[in-house]
Amino acid sequence: MLEKLLSARLQPAFSALAGHYFDPVVRRSQHADFQADGALALARRLGRDPREVAQAVLDGSELADLAESATVQGPGFINVTLSTAALQRQLDAMAGDPRLAVKETDDRQRILVDYSGPNVAKELHIGHLRSTVIGDALVRLLEWLGHDVIRVNHVGDWGTPFGMLIEHLADVGEEAAAHELSMGDLTAFYQAARVKFDSDPAFKQRAQLRVVALHGGDEATLRLWRLLVSESEKYFMAEYARLGVTLSDGDFTGESFYNRMLPGVLQGLEEKGLLHESDGALCAFPQGFTGRDGNPMPVIVRKSDGGHNYSTTDLAAVRYRVDSLKVDRILYVVGTPQAQHFAMIIQTAREAGWLPESVQATHVGFGLILGKDGKLFATRAGGVVKLSALLDEAVARAAAVVAEKNPDLPETERAQVARAVGIGAVKYADLASDRIKDYVFDWDRMLSTTGDSGAYLQYTYARIQSLQRKADSQGMAGSRESEPIEVTEPAERALAVQILGFPTAVELAARTLQPHRLTGYLQALCSAYSGFWDACPVLTSERAGSRLALSELTARVVERGLDLLGIQALSRM
Repeated sequence: MLEKLLSARLQPAFSALAGHYFDPVVRRSQHADFQADGALALARRLGRDPREVAQAVLDGSELADLAESATVQGPGFINVTLSTAALQRQLDAMAGDPRLAVKETDDRQRILVDYSGPNVAKELHIGHLRSTVIGDALVRLLEWLGHDVIRVNHVGDWGTPFGMLIEHLADVGEEAAAHELSMGDLTAFYQAARVKFDSDPAFKQRAQLRVVALHGGDEATLRLWRLLVSESEKYFMAEYARLGVTLSDGDFTGESFYNRMLPGVLQGLEEKGLLHESDGALCAFPQGFTGRDGNPMPVIVRKSDGGHNYSTTDLAAVRYRVDSLKVDRILYVVGTPQAQHFAMIIQTAREAGWLPESVQATHVGFGLILGKDGKLFATRAGGVVKLSALLDEAVARAAAVVAEKNPDLPETERAQVARAVGIGAVKYADLASDRIKDYVFDWDRMLSTTGDSGAYLQYTYARIQSLQRKADSQGMAGSRESEPIEVTEPAERALAVQILGFPTAVELAARTLQPHRLTGYLQALCSAYSGFWDACPVLTSERAGSRLALSELTARVVERGLDLLGIQALSRM
């Protein structure tokens, strides 16, 4: 908000000196409210002294109604300190805006976000957490900015393992299998099928025949397959609801959906001259990809045994999303190890003409979740951590913290708070790190109410709600509605500047596809509010109405920010 306002005031002078559009590069500063760095780059282009260029920009800019001071510092930085009147005008405008000064985009796009992507008959585990949580935060951000967002949960529901699973289902019986699957014990079901497949030759033969029957469209086999898919999706939806993500049952698009399109993928590649035989398999060789031996790397679209694979399905999905869904942009929220796969799929689709340059396709990669020992986060026995077990532990640990902090909270409300804090802690820890990097899973840090945690943000919001309730009980409700916001004390000013940074934080997080830009902003905001709380009495102040209004605006920003991250704000903790 303020960055944009200052940039708009400085940009004409920068552009006049440059002879074309030139970005002032405005950012927050430790030495003033804001700093413009653009003069250094412009001076290099013009062959002039940076301080001289910076002064020329200031001389040509209209800042009188906005800045208390605007000076050239250091090698050519422009430091701007806003006037109190300007801050108060912006705060009043923001307080009166339901969207908190965050504008909807002028460049509305139809954006498809592909995230979560579990496999049928397998439980969600910690490996699904980052895709699900990051993808959902991006969906929320992009939707709130006005984009038309399509959620896609690309579920693994096809392939040779389903012969084994269907045959096991037939052996167990549909009713018993449905009950077992509905209890969420998908791993045990899968493992039992695998044991039989590996140890019983007769079962293995029947399972292999089931694959043939499934691919051949045998109705009895398809009915059993649909039962597997249906019960698995019910389990997924229960976990999504618990995790608080916005995926719905209408967002499932299994690999099987694209089966009818796979022959067309091969035909289309062949017509473009992109299909080549290699060791019995049919492959495309997208430009720009070579192995260590210097030879072109293949995208295998039909295996030597005649079967298709993930690449074939992914190419069909690109084609369908562009031609039928008419998307402007595709985001694949999938771990960084898959970066090369998606780069090759995107390049192949472009060479085939299925992905025009007007449609963006981006792999939104992310790092690993590590334990304190620096290794992959795992159970004590070294196994994969189930998502349900992780969430159970998060809620249990949060319940202990809530009981210690607020033992008088009614039991029902305490359980609700524990759930929101525990789930919020897991999601925040994931979103607060730069998604490209690995992060360490640390329960103590995650559930702290004083550090960089979701609980700290929730606690700040709850603290303000408590303040508002106390004000209402003292008959002060009208004062915050009638009195304008005034900024006189240093702590009030620091809080005001931080509040007004919300639109920039939201837009930056969405533009860069990095939710940690928003979490970092919210942490700084809550820290500024803590400083305000310590330095500025509210209810006993002569300006109680103004400070209540400033507190309420802070709470609105925190609540909206948490919602964009998929974390619940709490009125009590």
